[in-house]
Amino acid sequence: MDMTNTTSDFILLGLFEHTAAHLLLFVMVLTIAFSSLVGNALMLLLIHWDPRLHTPMYFLLSQLSLMDVLLGATIVPKMSADYLTGKKFISPVGCGLQIFVSLTLGGGESFLLAAMCYDCYVAVCHPLRYHILMSWPLCQRMTLGSWFLGAADGLMQAAATLSFPYCSAHEMDHFFCEAPTLVHLACADTSVFENVMYICCVLMLLVPLSFILTSYGFILFSVLQMRSGEAHKAFATCSSQLCVVGLFYGAALFTYMRPKSYRLANHDKVVSAFYTVFIPALNPLIYSLRNSKVKGALKRWLGKCAALSHG
Repeated sequence: MDMTNTTSDFILLGLFEHTAAHLLLFVMVLTIAFSSLVGNALMLLLIHWDPRLHTPMYFLLSQLSLMDVLLGATIVPKMSADYLTGKKFISPVGCGLQIFVSLTLGGGESFLLAAMCYDCYVAVCHPLRYHILMSWPLCQRMTLGSWFLGAADGLMQAAATLSFPYCSAHEMDHFFCEAPTLVHLACADTSVFENVMYICCVLMLLVPLSFILTSYGFILFSVLQMRSGEAHKAFATCSSQLCVVGLFYGAALFTYMRPKSYRLANHDKVVSAFYTVFIPALNPLIYSLRNSKVKGALKRWLGKCAALSHG
Protein backbone atom coordinates (compact mmCIF):
# COMPACT_ATOMS: atom_id res chain seq x y z
CA MET A 1 0.00 0.00 0.00
CA ASP A 2 1.44 3.34 -1.02
CA MET A 3 1.58 5.77 1.84
CA THR A 4 3.85 8.44 0.33
CA ASN A 5 3.37 11.61 2.33
CA THR A 6 3.38 14.86 0.39
CA THR A 7 1.80 16.92 3.20
CA SER A 8 2.73 17.84 6.73
CA ASP A 9 0.66 14.95 8.08
CA PHE A 10 2.26 12.17 10.09
CA ILE A 11 1.93 8.47 9.24
CA LEU A 12 1.10 6.03 12.03
CA LEU A 13 2.39 2.60 11.00
CA GLY A 14 0.09 1.00 13.57
CA LEU A 15 0.12 -1.87 16.01
CA PHE A 16 -1.02 -4.66 13.69
CA GLU A 17 -0.24 -5.97 10.21
CA HIS A 18 -2.82 -7.28 7.76
CA THR A 19 -2.39 -10.97 8.52
CA ALA A 20 -4.80 -13.55 9.95
CA ALA A 21 -2.92 -13.71 13.26
CA HIS A 22 -2.85 -9.93 13.64
CA LEU A 23 -6.52 -9.71 12.70
CA LEU A 24 -7.28 -12.01 15.63
CA LEU A 25 -5.15 -9.85 17.93
CA PHE A 26 -6.95 -6.75 16.64
CA VAL A 27 -10.33 -8.29 17.48
CA MET A 28 -9.04 -9.23 20.95
CA VAL A 29 -7.82 -5.69 21.59
CA LEU A 30 -11.14 -4.24 20.41
CA THR A 31 -13.00 -6.64 22.71
CA ILE A 32 -10.86 -5.62 25.69
CA ALA A 33 -11.29 -1.92 24.83
CA PHE A 34 -15.07 -2.36 24.64
CA SER A 35 -15.04 -4.21 27.98
CA SER A 36 -13.03 -1.33 29.45
CA LEU A 37 -15.56 1.20 28.18
CA VAL A 38 -18.52 -0.76 29.57
CA GLY A 39 -16.83 -1.51 32.90
CA ASN A 40 -15.67 2.04 33.57
CA ALA A 41 -18.97 3.55 32.39
CA LEU A 42 -20.80 1.17 34.75
CA MET A 43 -18.55 2.22 37.64
CA LEU A 44 -19.36 5.86 36.90
CA LEU A 45 -23.08 5.07 36.77
CA LEU A 46 -23.11 3.10 40.03
CA ILE A 47 -21.11 5.68 41.97
CA HIS A 48 -23.36 8.48 40.72
CA TRP A 49 -26.59 6.48 41.27
CA ASP A 50 -26.05 4.88 44.70
CA PRO A 51 -25.99 7.30 47.70
CA ARG A 52 -23.99 4.72 49.69
CA LEU A 53 -21.07 5.34 47.34
CA HIS A 54 -21.11 9.13 47.76
CA THR A 55 -17.87 9.20 49.74
CA PRO A 56 -14.40 10.61 48.94
CA MET A 57 -13.03 7.14 48.17
CA TYR A 58 -15.63 6.38 45.52
CA PHE A 59 -15.56 9.91 44.15
CA LEU A 60 -11.83 9.46 43.46
CA LEU A 61 -12.58 6.06 41.93
CA SER A 62 -15.17 7.67 39.64
CA GLN A 63 -12.52 10.12 38.43
CA LEU A 64 -10.20 7.21 37.67
CA SER A 65 -12.97 5.57 35.63
CA LEU A 66 -13.63 8.85 33.80
CA MET A 67 -9.94 9.18 32.90
CA ASP A 68 -9.86 5.61 31.61
CA VAL A 69 -12.98 6.15 29.46
CA LEU A 70 -11.51 9.32 27.92
CA LEU A 71 -8.14 7.70 27.30
CA GLY A 72 -9.70 4.81 25.42
CA ALA A 73 -11.91 7.19 23.42
CA THR A 74 -8.81 9.17 22.39
CA ILE A 75 -6.71 6.21 21.22
CA VAL A 76 -8.81 3.21 20.21
CA PRO A 77 -11.21 4.68 17.56
CA LYS A 78 -8.37 6.23 15.55
CA MET A 79 -6.26 3.07 15.84
CA SER A 80 -9.20 0.93 14.67
CA ALA A 81 -10.09 3.22 11.76
CA ASP A 82 -6.46 3.28 10.59
CA TYR A 83 -6.27 -0.52 10.58
CA LEU A 84 -9.61 -1.08 8.87
CA THR A 85 -9.32 1.60 6.20
CA GLY A 86 -5.56 1.59 5.64
CA LYS A 87 -5.54 5.41 5.86
CA LYS A 88 -2.90 5.94 8.52
CA PHE A 89 -2.43 9.70 8.28
CA ILE A 90 -2.90 12.06 11.20
CA SER A 91 -2.62 15.84 11.02
CA PRO A 92 -0.22 17.79 13.26
CA VAL A 93 -3.25 19.21 15.10
CA GLY A 94 -4.67 15.72 15.63
CA CYS A 95 -1.27 14.46 16.72
CA GLY A 96 -0.87 17.32 19.18
CA LEU A 97 -4.36 16.65 20.53
CA GLN A 98 -3.54 12.98 21.13
CA ILE A 99 -0.33 13.93 22.96
CA PHE A 100 -2.14 16.54 25.06
CA VAL A 101 -5.08 14.31 26.02
CA SER A 102 -3.01 11.18 26.70
CA LEU A 103 -0.52 13.09 28.88
CA THR A 104 -3.30 15.00 30.65
CA LEU A 105 -5.03 11.75 31.55
CA GLY A 106 -1.83 9.84 32.29
CA GLY A 107 -0.35 12.61 34.44
CA GLY A 108 -3.69 13.22 36.12
CA GLU A 109 -4.03 9.52 36.92
CA SER A 110 -0.56 9.51 38.47
CA PHE A 111 -1.56 12.18 41.01
CA LEU A 112 -5.06 10.71 41.41
CA LEU A 113 -3.59 7.37 42.45
CA ALA A 114 -1.54 9.23 45.06
CA ALA A 115 -4.74 10.89 46.34
CA MET A 116 -6.46 7.48 46.50
CA CYS A 117 -3.50 6.14 48.44
CA TYR A 118 -3.79 9.02 50.93
CA ASP A 119 -7.47 8.14 51.33
CA CYS A 120 -6.47 4.54 52.17
CA TYR A 121 -3.81 5.74 54.58
CA VAL A 122 -6.29 7.88 56.50
CA ALA A 123 -8.95 5.13 56.49
CA VAL A 124 -6.56 2.53 57.92
CA CYS A 125 -4.24 4.58 60.15
CA HIS A 126 -6.61 7.33 61.36
CA PRO A 127 -10.16 5.96 61.03
CA LEU A 128 -11.61 8.13 63.82
CA ARG A 129 -10.32 11.30 62.15
CA TYR A 130 -11.21 10.24 58.61
CA HIS A 131 -13.89 12.89 58.05
CA ILE A 132 -11.47 15.58 59.19
CA LEU A 133 -8.32 14.43 57.38
CA MET A 134 -10.22 13.41 54.22
CA SER A 135 -12.90 16.08 53.99
CA TRP A 136 -14.92 16.75 50.85
CA PRO A 137 -13.19 20.12 50.18
CA LEU A 138 -9.77 18.42 50.38
CA CYS A 139 -10.95 15.59 48.12
CA GLN A 140 -12.21 18.07 45.54
CA ARG A 141 -8.98 20.09 45.67
CA MET A 142 -6.88 16.96 45.15
CA THR A 143 -9.05 15.95 42.21
CA LEU A 144 -8.85 19.38 40.57
CA GLY A 145 -5.12 19.46 41.24
CA SER A 146 -4.67 16.10 39.50
CA TRP A 147 -6.53 17.29 36.39
CA PHE A 148 -4.71 20.64 36.36
CA LEU A 149 -1.20 19.21 36.75
CA GLY A 150 -1.88 16.58 34.09
CA ALA A 151 -3.22 19.23 31.69
CA ALA A 152 -0.24 21.52 32.32
CA ASP A 153 2.20 18.71 31.51
CA GLY A 154 0.21 17.67 28.44
CA LEU A 155 -0.01 21.21 27.07
CA MET A 156 3.68 21.89 27.58
CA GLN A 157 4.85 18.65 25.96
CA ALA A 158 2.39 18.84 23.05
CA ALA A 159 3.36 22.44 22.24
CA ALA A 160 7.09 21.78 22.56
CA THR A 161 6.99 18.56 20.52
CA LEU A 162 5.13 20.12 17.60
CA SER A 163 7.45 23.14 17.55
CA PHE A 164 10.31 21.06 16.07
CA PRO A 165 10.92 20.72 12.32
CA TYR A 166 10.35 17.14 11.18
CA CYS A 167 12.02 15.05 8.49
CA SER A 168 10.18 14.41 5.24
CA ALA A 169 9.07 10.81 5.91
CA HIS A 170 6.96 11.67 8.97
CA GLU A 171 6.55 7.95 9.69
CA MET A 172 5.98 6.85 13.29
CA ASP A 173 6.26 3.16 14.15
CA HIS A 174 3.40 3.50 16.62
CA PHE A 175 -0.41 3.37 16.74
CA PHE A 176 -0.92 6.85 18.25
CA CYS A 177 1.08 10.03 18.72
CA GLU A 178 3.27 9.72 21.78
CA ALA A 179 5.83 12.40 22.62
CA PRO A 180 8.92 10.13 23.04
CA THR A 181 8.22 8.48 19.66
CA LEU A 182 7.38 11.66 17.76
CA VAL A 183 10.42 13.58 18.96
CA HIS A 184 12.70 10.95 17.35
CA LEU A 185 11.54 12.20 13.93
CA ALA A 186 12.69 15.76 14.58
CA CYS A 187 15.39 17.19 12.30
CA ALA A 188 16.81 19.30 15.13
CA ASP A 189 18.65 18.96 18.41
CA THR A 190 16.06 17.79 20.95
CA SER A 191 18.40 17.16 23.87
CA VAL A 192 17.15 20.14 25.91
CA PHE A 193 13.54 19.08 25.44
CA GLU A 194 14.35 15.47 26.34
CA ASN A 195 16.09 16.62 29.54
CA VAL A 196 13.08 18.77 30.46
CA MET A 197 10.75 15.86 29.66
CA TYR A 198 12.84 13.63 31.95
CA ILE A 199 12.52 16.16 34.78
CA CYS A 200 8.76 16.31 34.19
CA CYS A 201 8.61 12.53 34.42
CA VAL A 202 10.43 12.62 37.74
CA LEU A 203 7.89 15.13 39.07
CA MET A 204 4.85 13.43 37.52
CA LEU A 205 5.81 9.81 38.24
CA LEU A 206 8.57 9.31 40.78
CA VAL A 207 7.35 11.91 43.31
CA PRO A 208 3.78 10.48 43.51
CA LEU A 209 5.17 6.92 43.46
CA SER A 210 7.51 7.70 46.37
CA PHE A 211 4.57 9.15 48.31
CA ILE A 212 2.48 6.06 47.54
CA LEU A 213 5.17 3.59 48.61
CA THR A 214 5.83 5.52 51.82
CA SER A 215 2.11 5.64 52.61
CA TYR A 216 1.74 1.91 52.03
CA GLY A 217 4.67 1.33 54.36
CA PHE A 218 2.77 3.15 57.11
CA ILE A 219 -0.44 1.29 56.21
CA LEU A 220 1.26 -2.11 56.41
CA PHE A 221 2.90 -1.22 59.74
CA SER A 222 -0.45 -0.09 61.18
CA VAL A 223 -2.29 -3.21 59.99
CA LEU A 224 0.33 -5.47 61.57
CA GLN A 225 -0.30 -3.71 64.91
CA MET A 226 -4.09 -4.19 64.70
CA ARG A 227 -6.23 -7.23 65.34
CA SER A 228 -9.62 -5.90 64.31
CA GLY A 229 -11.41 -7.35 61.29
CA GLU A 230 -12.20 -3.84 60.04
CA ALA A 231 -8.54 -2.94 59.76
CA HIS A 232 -7.75 -6.00 57.70
CA LYS A 233 -10.87 -5.40 55.58
CA ALA A 234 -9.70 -1.84 54.89
CA PHE A 235 -6.24 -3.10 54.00
CA ALA A 236 -7.74 -5.65 51.59
CA THR A 237 -9.52 -2.80 49.81
CA CYS A 238 -6.33 -0.76 49.68
CA SER A 239 -4.24 -3.69 48.47
CA SER A 240 -6.33 -3.81 45.30
CA GLN A 241 -5.21 -0.25 44.63
CA LEU A 242 -1.61 -1.41 45.00
CA CYS A 243 -2.16 -3.73 42.01
CA VAL A 244 -3.32 -0.75 39.93
CA VAL A 245 -0.35 1.31 41.12
CA GLY A 246 2.17 -1.37 40.14
CA LEU A 247 0.71 -1.86 36.67
CA PHE A 248 0.28 1.84 35.90
CA TYR A 249 3.64 3.13 37.16
CA GLY A 250 5.55 0.16 35.75
CA ALA A 251 4.23 0.84 32.25
CA ALA A 252 4.64 4.62 32.55
CA LEU A 253 8.22 4.42 33.82
CA PHE A 254 9.12 1.97 31.03
CA THR A 255 7.68 4.29 28.39
CA TYR A 256 8.90 7.69 29.53
CA MET A 257 12.04 7.17 31.61
CA ARG A 258 14.11 4.67 29.62
CA PRO A 259 17.30 5.98 27.98
CA LYS A 260 16.93 6.71 24.27
CA SER A 261 19.48 4.05 23.34
CA TYR A 262 17.32 1.32 24.92
CA ARG A 263 14.15 2.12 22.98
CA LEU A 264 12.70 -0.42 20.56
CA ALA A 265 9.56 0.40 18.59
CA ASN A 266 7.91 -2.99 19.15
CA HIS A 267 8.47 -2.80 22.90
CA ASP A 268 7.09 0.75 23.04
CA LYS A 269 3.95 -0.23 21.13
CA VAL A 270 3.21 -3.25 23.32
CA VAL A 271 3.71 -1.32 26.56
CA SER A 272 1.63 1.59 25.26
CA ALA A 273 -1.18 -0.83 24.35
CA PHE A 274 -0.88 -2.27 27.86
CA TYR A 275 -1.45 1.03 29.66
CA THR A 276 -3.96 2.53 27.20
CA VAL A 277 -6.16 -0.56 26.71
CA PHE A 278 -5.45 -3.37 29.17
CA ILE A 279 -4.96 -1.48 32.45
CA PRO A 280 -8.18 0.59 32.02
CA ALA A 281 -10.03 -2.71 31.50
CA LEU A 282 -8.51 -4.19 34.66
CA ASN A 283 -9.39 -1.25 36.92
CA PRO A 284 -13.16 -1.95 37.17
CA LEU A 285 -12.50 -5.65 37.75
CA ILE A 286 -9.92 -5.01 40.47
CA TYR A 287 -12.10 -2.53 42.32
CA SER A 288 -15.49 -4.23 41.88
CA LEU A 289 -14.59 -7.88 42.50
CA ARG A 290 -12.90 -7.07 45.82
CA ASN A 291 -15.39 -4.44 46.97
CA SER A 292 -18.64 -5.55 48.60
CA LYS A 293 -20.18 -2.05 48.39
CA VAL A 294 -19.69 -1.86 44.62
CA LYS A 295 -21.06 -5.39 44.18
CA GLY A 296 -24.02 -4.48 46.40
CA ALA A 297 -24.70 -1.34 44.36
CA LEU A 298 -24.57 -3.39 41.15
CA LYS A 299 -27.10 -5.91 42.53
CA ARG A 300 -29.46 -3.11 43.63
CA TRP A 301 -29.18 -1.39 40.25
CA LEU A 302 -29.83 -4.63 38.36
CA GLY A 303 -32.75 -5.34 40.67
CA LYS A 304 -34.20 -1.91 39.98
CA CYS A 305 -33.76 -2.38 36.21
CA ALA A 306 -35.48 -5.78 36.42
CA ALA A 307 -38.36 -4.30 38.40
CA LEU A 308 -38.81 -1.52 35.86
CA SER A 309 -38.77 -3.97 32.95
CA HIS A 310 -41.50 -6.06 34.57
CA GLY A 311 -43.48 -3.05 35.75
